[in-house]
Amino acid sequence: MDKIEGEGKSYKGVSVSSESYIDHIKTMEITTGEHTFLIPERKSKIKSYKCTECHAKPLKEMQLTGSAKKAHWDIGIVHADKNTMNCISCHNGDVMDELKSLTGNPIDFNNSYILCSQCHTKQFKDWEGGAHGKRIGGWAPPRAALTCVNCHNPHDPHIASKWPVRYNSVKAEERK
Repeated sequence: MDKIEGEGKSYKGVSVSSESYIDHIKTMEITTGEHTFLIPERKSKIKSYKCTECHAKPLKEMQLTGSAKKAHWDIGIVHADKNTMNCISCHNGDVMDELKSLTGNPIDFNNSYILCSQCHTKQFKDWEGGAHGKRIGGWAPPRAALTCVNCHNPHDPHIASKWPVRYNSVKAEERK
């Protein structure tokens, strides 16, 4: 360790930067643990409507009236069994434009990684340190990384297995 520390004293860092590779992406700086890095801003990229455009009242009031329109039939939760999770496990039933922690604290959609970290602690620690997830722009500073929802659908997070392209093309030829 002494030799490594001795060699490291004269290290001045790298002169390359990944800024030119990420300047087209709207990012925000976060600090989690001892790590500070950039993540893509998410709320402006959400393609659906704000929740409050349809959900004008808290969920409990809407359920009492019996007039709640049936929606979201195209969203299936394949994240945990139905006894463990449902919509309001993650979405705030009182403030529809927010997510919520397991303890009921609000979580902004831009910080959805906090929500994921509650159950997926091992993956979160790996992501936080740079081992899980995809870096944007490479390894040169500034560090920018995709978040959980950039790679995983939060309602169905499993990533299906994929075969290499060569394998698929060879199999396609064999089937002919």
